[in-house]
Order: sequence, then C-alpha cells, then structure tokens
Amino acid sequence: MEQTVPRTKADLLARWLLPLAALLAFGVWFYIAPPGILGKADAIGYAVCHRIDERSFHLFGRQLPLCARCTGEFYAAGLTLLFLSLTSPKKSGMPGWKLGAPLLFFLFAFALDGSNSYLYLLKQTSPGIFENIPNLYVPNNILRLFSGSGMGIALGSILYPAFNSSAWKTYNPAPALDWKKLGILIGIVLVVDLLILTEHPAVLYPIAIVSVLGVLSLLIIVFSMVWVLMMRLENTFETLIQMWMPLLAGLTLALLLITLIDLLRFRLTGTWGGFPLG
Repeated sequence: MEQTVPRTKADLLARWLLPLAALLAFGVWFYIAPPGILGKADAIGYAVCHRIDERSFHLFGRQLPLCARCTGEFYAAGLTLLFLSLTSPKKSGMPGWKLGAPLLFFLFAFALDGSNSYLYLLKQTSPGIFENIPNLYVPNNILRLFSGSGMGIALGSILYPAFNSSAWKTYNPAPALDWKKLGILIGIVLVVDLLILTEHPAVLYPIAIVSVLGVLSLLIIVFSMVWVLMMRLENTFETLIQMWMPLLAGLTLALLLITLIDLLRFRLTGTWGGFPLG
C-alpha cells in the first residue's frame, strides 16, 4: 500500500494562505491597471519594457503593450515554451555546444542591436555627448523585432528544460531541443515576424495579448522554480495539477513584482506611456 507523506504545518498554512494572497495580488494589480484588455496588457508591459512610442508597433493609433524588441522577445519565448511542451514533454536536457551556437548567436545579436539602439537613443536625448562614438547602423523596428525574437527562442529553450529538471519526479534526460525542432521554431517565428511587419490589426491584436502572456509565462516559471527550491519540493511532481501550489505561487509573485514596478514607475513618470525622451 502506498504511504502518504504527512504534510507539515507550513505546507498546510500555505495551502490556505496562498490562494488568498493570489486573489489579493490580482485584485490590487487589476485595480491599478488601466481599463480594458489592452490597458491591462499595457500594465504588464509597463513593468518590463520602456514602451517608447517611436520604438513600438501601433494598433489603431495606440502603441502595443511592448516595444518592437520586447514584443518579439516575449511572444517568441512563449511560443517556444508552448512548442517544446508539445514536442518534448518532460525532457530536461540542455542544448549541447553545437546546438548552443545558434542560441549564443541570437543572444549576441540581441545584445549588439540593443547596445547600438541605446547609443542612438543617447545621442538623440543628449546631443554632443556621444558624437565621437559611431553607430554601427541606424536602428529600426524591423531589426528590433528580429533580434528580440531570436532572444525569445533562446530564453524559452533554456528555461523549459531547467523547469522540467527541477519539477518532475520522472523526467526524460534527453535534450528538449534538437536541430529539427530549432529549425521549425525559427521558421514559425520568421513567418510570425513577417506577419507582424504588415502591421495589420488582425495580426497585431493577438500578438499584443500573446506577448504579455509570454511575459507572465516566463515570470511564473521562474518564480515557481524558486518556490519549489524554497519548499524543498524538487522532483516530487508527476502532473501539472499536482503543481498547482508552485504555479499559483509563481503567479502571485509575478503579479506582486509587476504591481510594485508599475506603482514605482507611475510615481516617477506620472504616465502609463513610454519613458520620456526629453
């Protein structure tokens, strides 16, 4: 007969307090966030992105919740997590050195384009100070989208097996990503990026939602892994249903972090828009 492990007082207390904390965190965030679906999405993007208007795509005259680079990064990360969960269930192996090379290239391209773009911004906001430092090229939203998308693939490809190796009681040590899956992922992301560049509302509206869901997905996974480690629950779960507490804790911590950043940023800037350039 299978023996059940007795629950500690801390575990029993968490089972009661955690849902209440989640409701409270959601209620506070929902209250302070701007109205409407896109307004709530803006409040999530506001916590992780500069949201500069000129560096964002626009839907019906309003900027998306995330800038072009962050839109690419977080929708691609969310897409990668979903793709790997369907094609590599519970696989925990990290990409090897050969497969890691294109992921490192995505990271390098992200850092290079981001640094070049930031230098260009500094020259705009502080004329004369950085004139002796040349830009490699004139940055634009197309490059921001593609470099962000590559970074999103890299993030999702690393975070997914890390989650599996810490969560599941029985996991597959085989690599979660292989060359075929990476090729398919790159192809899907390229198609989506090209669709985004059409700036058609039928594309931008779902991308606005998917990108902020990507933000939440990454934060929930990271914080749920932290919860698992703190509660010493590594490799004790067999299904996602059994993981409801770590996942709910991850959601609660993610909402608390977003709310705190939102409140601090709004207090400093007085606007839900992007950082002022002047």
